[in-house]
Amino acid sequence: MTNEPATPASASKVSPWNRVYLKAAICLVVGLAVGYLLRGSRSSAASSDLPAASVAKSSVRASAMGAREMPGGAGHMQQMADKQAAPLLERLKSDPNNSALLIQVGGIYHTTHQFKQAAEYYDKALQVDPKNVAIRTKLASSLFRMGDADGAIAQLNQALSYDPKDANALFDLGVVKLNGKQDSKGALAAWQRLLKSNPQLSADRKATVQKLMAAVMTTLSDQNGIEGAGSHDGHKSDIN
Repeated sequence: MTNEPATPASASKVSPWNRVYLKAAICLVVGLAVGYLLRGSRSSAASSDLPAASVAKSSVRASAMGAREMPGGAGHMQQMADKQAAPLLERLKSDPNNSALLIQVGGIYHTTHQFKQAAEYYDKALQVDPKNVAIRTKLASSLFRMGDADGAIAQLNQALSYDPKDANALFDLGVVKLNGKQDSKGALAAWQRLLKSNPQLSADRKATVQKLMAAVMTTLSDQNGIEGAGSHDGHKSDIN
């Protein structure tokens, strides 16, 4: 981490430590958000009520297992995925357009962090059922985890063209804009739209969205305060 310049006296109300704390808080909540992506979306509102924390914890456990218990690391994760997917791939030979099988294979590769292969199978499932919002959201998740934020956003926007109120697609759109594009305002807009169009959301999920929005807005406010203080100090130095 690079050293930060000394904080101007006029900006002392917002300390670097507070900024670090806020960033850490956002990372924690975004960890829950990624949990939503990892579990994918559901086509019904009722199934979207599962809290993200349980999925996020499962992801952490899987990542820890890959890092500590598997001597070959990523190579063993690939082998594990191939072994789990083998029976399904065998069935796909005689039924290549079975979207349920394609989604299952994509899920296996996604949870073992083989995101490129996961995206390939989700894409095949979409070729069978192109207007399936849940599958398209899963594809966006894999693309995002591959580092393709633009591709993920494109898939989520297309999903929302079919179902403008889909809670998972809106939630994930905010996550990708925040993490992948550093677009805080775009993320807030997606989550505001989510809450407005989905009053039936469970209390747990609504609280997660509101907590994330509050953290982002707090950080934006502090950043604006720091920039304003810096501009004010610069103006004073010019006068002097």
